[in-house]
Amino acid sequence: AESYAQDRNALGVALVTAGPGSTNAITGVAGAWIDSTPLLVLSGQAKVEDMMTGKGIRQMGIQEVDTESLVRPITKYAKCVKDAKTVPYELEKAVWTALNGRRGPVWLDLPLDVQGATIDPDSLPHFQPQAEPQFDSASAAKEILNFLRNAEKPCIYAGNGIRAAGAVPEFLELIEKLQIPVMTSWKAADFLPEDHPLFVGRPGIIAQRGANFVQQTCDCILILGTRLDLCQTGFNAPHFAPRAKRLMVDVDIHEIDKFGIEFAGKYPADAGKLIRAMLAEKPAPLNCRAFLAKAKEWQKRYPVILPEYLDETKPLVNLYHLTKVFGDLLGENDLLIPGSSGACAEVTMQAIPVRKGVRIHNTPGLGSMGFGLPACIGGAVASGKRTVCVIGDGGLQHNIQELETLHRLNRNIKLFVLNNNGYGSIYNMQKGRFAGHFVACHPQSGLTLPELSRIADAYRLPYVKIEHPRELKKQVEKILAMPGSVICEVMLDPTVPSAPRLASQALPDGRMVSKPMEDLAPFLPPEELAEILKD
Repeated sequence: AESYAQDRNALGVALVTAGPGSTNAITGVAGAWIDSTPLLVLSGQAKVEDMMTGKGIRQMGIQEVDTESLVRPITKYAKCVKDAKTVPYELEKAVWTALNGRRGPVWLDLPLDVQGATIDPDSLPHFQPQAEPQFDSASAAKEILNFLRNAEKPCIYAGNGIRAAGAVPEFLELIEKLQIPVMTSWKAADFLPEDHPLFVGRPGIIAQRGANFVQQTCDCILILGTRLDLCQTGFNAPHFAPRAKRLMVDVDIHEIDKFGIEFAGKYPADAGKLIRAMLAEKPAPLNCRAFLAKAKEWQKRYPVILPEYLDETKPLVNLYHLTKVFGDLLGENDLLIPGSSGACAEVTMQAIPVRKGVRIHNTPGLGSMGFGLPACIGGAVASGKRTVCVIGDGGLQHNIQELETLHRLNRNIKLFVLNNNGYGSIYNMQKGRFAGHFVACHPQSGLTLPELSRIADAYRLPYVKIEHPRELKKQVEKILAMPGSVICEVMLDPTVPSAPRLASQALPDGRMVSKPMEDLAPFLPPEELAEILKD
């Protein structure tokens, strides 16, 4: 349902049973809450008379849990509907709440007797939303355009709030008129193809180095519909875009204020309305051709996918090589879903050279292991497109039962399972932070995973194994052309780190201090970095 909502930019709906059905749904709802995905969950519940409310006990009804209290902190609206006559009102309120303002999940808990009641909806109360306060988009648009016109090195940092507002076409029209450098968040990675003349990268703590240079050297940055989490700002948020007049557009004022960053302009507004107001001003191209040229030069000079990553004589596949192959082969009618957390999500979102028309679903806020498999099914059903999922061998185990759904539906889904012999992110963290004292991250430390070929056979799914870089592109092409659903196991080199990335320095007292966002590891020579930052 979460992936369906992402694809349709509309409401996703999930029906779950009482008790464990509700608790099992919480992870997906938490992801939707963080990423502002509109989702309606309808859960079963014990009969009203069997509920424990007010009795001072832990459970009375069969499989009863206090679902409303559990999910209230991660939903925009949660209600246990105990009176059948209020169902039309509560349903209409929940749907409206999910889709308006800052979008997000809502939850209605429905006791068994309420589910079975007969009602006449036309004779019952209905929800009437109150008028929302109006933001002066016209004045804000004039102010923002004035900031951008007066800058020599302006840029836009675009996020998913633009898509949520249904304004991606207008955004593309706006940047063409302004001729301004554009960076995108991971949730907006599919707005612009890699070769777009205005696209200058995806910044962050695991990033395209040139994009971080743009962010840290610009003199005016319009943060448009992205909430700026710690993966975007780094762990010293006030140093984010330190030379710039910062302008932030977000429908939620709390997101703008959370870090105490100094902004020249705060705009708690719908990104779509503000973009349309800016277009109404008929903006002319900005005077920033020199900065755009410099940004494109950095993008070319500091690629994420290095030539050595493509070495076909190596014994195992480099994940950056696989990511490049996906970038080369996926196109207009493809949906890409990076599976969860760890390298499959980090490297894909950092390095994928996006082609025009490719759509990407992800859950970067929560990054839950197990997201990829159900998400690719939901995305394939919603879009009707060929769907490619990149998932870790560990993450696959968290929702492995959905392989039966994959087999039953037999959609055009290609599941690429990355075999790095365990939990790569945990391995690298323990290697770096705990001097190689490994626990539950690979076979030698107590983690084993089942043989994937046998799993595929049990679920009656075609299986392909890619072991060597020299066969990588040809095999991926073959798999993408196969009908129906396919599982492909890719044998990865587990020693390849995610890079460039923000590094921390350990102080003598054990505290960790982060490097600034322009100084990613592996570190450039100091004189080279100084030359980039001198202007």
